[in-house]
This record gives sequence, C-alpha cells and structure tokens, in this order.
Amino acid sequence: MDTEKVEVVKVVESKQGKFWGISDAIWSYAELGLEEHKSSKLLADTLEEAGFKVDRGVAGMPTAFVASWSHGTGKPVIGFLAEYDALPGLSQKAGSPTQDPVVPGAPGHGCGHNTMGAMQALTVITMQEIIRKKGLNCTLKYFGSPAEEMAVSRPYMIRAGLFKGMEVVIDCHSSDNFMTSYGTWGAGLYSFIVTFRGKTAHSGANPWMGRSAVDAVELMHAATERMREHTPVTQRTHWVTLEGGEAPNVVPDRASTWYFIRDIDENLESRFSWVMDCAKGAALMTQTTYEVKVLTAIHQNHHNKALAELIFKNIKAVGKPEYTEEEETFARAIQENAGISVKGLDYPLKLIDLEAASYEGISSDVGDVTLVAPCATIGLPALVSGKLHHWSVVTSGISSIAHKGITAGAKVACCTVYDLLTKTELLAQIRNEFEEFAKEHPYKTFLPDDAEPPVGWNASLMTKYRGEMEKFYINT
Repeated sequence: MDTEKVEVVKVVESKQGKFWGISDAIWSYAELGLEEHKSSKLLADTLEEAGFKVDRGVAGMPTAFVASWSHGTGKPVIGFLAEYDALPGLSQKAGSPTQDPVVPGAPGHGCGHNTMGAMQALTVITMQEIIRKKGLNCTLKYFGSPAEEMAVSRPYMIRAGLFKGMEVVIDCHSSDNFMTSYGTWGAGLYSFIVTFRGKTAHSGANPWMGRSAVDAVELMHAATERMREHTPVTQRTHWVTLEGGEAPNVVPDRASTWYFIRDIDENLESRFSWVMDCAKGAALMTQTTYEVKVLTAIHQNHHNKALAELIFKNIKAVGKPEYTEEEETFARAIQENAGISVKGLDYPLKLIDLEAASYEGISSDVGDVTLVAPCATIGLPALVSGKLHHWSVVTSGISSIAHKGITAGAKVACCTVYDLLTKTELLAQIRNEFEEFAKEHPYKTFLPDDAEPPVGWNASLMTKYRGEMEKFYINT
C-alpha cells in the first residue's frame, strides 16, 4: 500500500469507534422494511452533522434519504448504497453462540444490514476529510435505502431520478469472506398481491348464492404450480395466502395471495404475464373479480468487472483483520451450534467471476442500480456464518468481529474512491465497460406506472414488538 493510501487507512481507523457504535445501535433497533425510522434518522443525522446535505423521505418512502457533499468541481459523482432494515422473527442476544432471542418472535438483523449502513457512513465521512485535505474534486452521495429485504427502494429511487448523473456506485454487503465479484448474479423479481372478491352466503343454507374468493386463490395456486414443469430451471415461484376467510360457515367474499416470481431478466416479464393469465383464469372459473398490486419489480445484478478488479486490488492491500483467540473461539462456537462447517475465521480473499459460478435464485434491488451506473459490491467480513437470514448472523453482527469487518470494508471503499479520484484512467475504464454493456442492456424499469412503495406494510408487526424491544435499545 502506497504512502497516500496508508494515510487514508489511518483516517478510517481514527473514526471507526463512532461507527461501530452506530452499527450496534441499529442492530438493537432491528426495524423492518419501511419502518426503519430510528435507524435512518441516526444515519441521516450523523451525515448532516458532518456537513452533508440530506434530503429525507425521498421517492415516497419516509425512511429513504440521500445525503450529498461536494468539493471543487463536484465531478466525478460517486454513490454509496446503504441498507439498514432487519428481518422478522430473528431476535437474538448479543454474545450468545446459541439461539437465544432478546424478545421472542421479534425482528433481528439476520443479513447484517446494520454493519452496512454504518460502513458506508464511515467511508463517506472519511473521504470527506481526505478530499478536503488533498484538494480533490468530487461529489459523494450516500443513498439511504430502506426495505432491501422487500427489494423495494432502489427501483422507486431510480424512477424518482435520484441516480441521475452517477458516474460510479459502490455497494457493500456483510459476508463471512472478504470479497467482491463481477458479472451477472441472482434473479430478477416481481413481488405482487392478487386480491379476489366474490359474494358472501350461508355455507349450509344457500351456498349457491355465494362466490368464494378463497376458491379463486386456490385455483390460482394450482395453476402456477402446474407452470413449473414448463418453465426454465432459472425460475423460482413462491406464494403465501394473506387472507382466506374468517369462518367456514360463511362463503368468503375476499381472499388474497402474495407472490414472488423470479427469473433471469429476459424471461421475467413473460413469466409475470403468464401468472396474470392464471389469476384471470381463476377469477373466470369462480365468477369472482380480482385486482393486482405490484409491490416491487427488479432486475438481476450486473456487476462491473473493472470496478470489481479495482476493489479486489484494495482488498488484497488492506488484507484480513487480525483476530484474537477469543474471537476465533466465539466464531467456532456459533458455527458448530448453527450446524455449518466449523472453520472459525479462516476465510479467503475472493474475486468471483459470477459467469462461471452456479446460478443463485436470490434477488436484490441493487440490480436496478447496476443498470444505470457501473456498480460492484464489497463483501465486508462482518459475519461468521454464510447462513443468512439466521440467528447466527444476528449474534455475530454485534461483535468485535463485525466491528473489524466494518473497518476493513470502509478501508477498501476509501482506497477505491481515492484511486478513482487520483487516477482518471481507472474511472474511464470502468465507464467504458459500463457504456458498452448499456448499449446491449438499456435500462427499462419493470415497475408498472401505477406501482407505489408499500409504506406501512410492516407497521403492525413493528408495533407489536417495538415496546418490548425499546427496553434493550443501545444508545450511541
């Protein structure tokens, strides 16, 4: 690592403690998607106090925000994606290597998003100091992105024009490795609710006068299950029944089902259209009516190779954090109790060619961002388990291991930004690759024109648990 990057790294280390505390506080809030009021406020307030201009409640989402800071000419404009939503049912005590909830049934940070929002805040505030000191030109934009687990925020933020003019975007995600990747990854996704309406009647006395909305839901499920045989192996279909009547002696006049339809980008719209035919057919067969509400619709991820290679160069320069014997023991205990391979904190530094890797049918709304600006992800080593959406992630997400991962990720992000600002040929290479890709893959949103963010979707669930959770909040 050259002398100037050593200086960058030292600034990260001088600021890290505050952001470890922010991560821990967000971990304790454990707020579900579009309910991250305390989490987003903490991050937005921190950036505002540092001199960033903060626009709150953007793109129709109360917990979404964009924080911006410019110096000199304000070019290039570099974006940073940050997440901070938790998952339902994953409450877990800090420091426990076995499953042990703080509040049974309450949410928990089972994907490490608390570390990610904090890492990106540490990155931009560090770079603010470096840019001033070196007299560099740049605009830093921090995108506070709620509800990633619902794949909601980014397509609406793009539709609102918030990513216009972005020259490069750096993403991050908690990992049990220190890594990055390039190429196409994951699945595109439609998330939508189909609601059927029929007629009530007495189920015993005159059922012929009713029309069952539940029958329509069941027939739609039957139809989409039979689609599976005739769709590519890249497809994934999941559903849950949200409403299905209140009592068997009343013909239910309302029922609804929530679907995820996933596939590669080129198949996704036709798959969604076919499922809509299934809904229409179910309504016709039951003489009911139906309506469809799309919650979100997103693309696959397309990571920029030149940017990933630059990130990996800095991952190798920064290197793995140094761990104590106590941290190794803790990691091994979690892994053993989670039923996964016990390797402790022995992990490689990775640059993954996603085109050569196995297809994964999971989704992230970062995908839409990768189609409007060159983007790649830093996998920061903040977890000890690759078993995401699991209590083992929650317990490791508030530990000295997670703190060291936040610092390591911020060091890589800062060194990468420093390279982009001081070696213009690197930014040109990244942009050229993206523009060639964009010629073949111009961005087109999958969102219908009338789609709106599902604000309030998790409100009742957070209300159920927040009062008890508040007793365990961590103050910064």
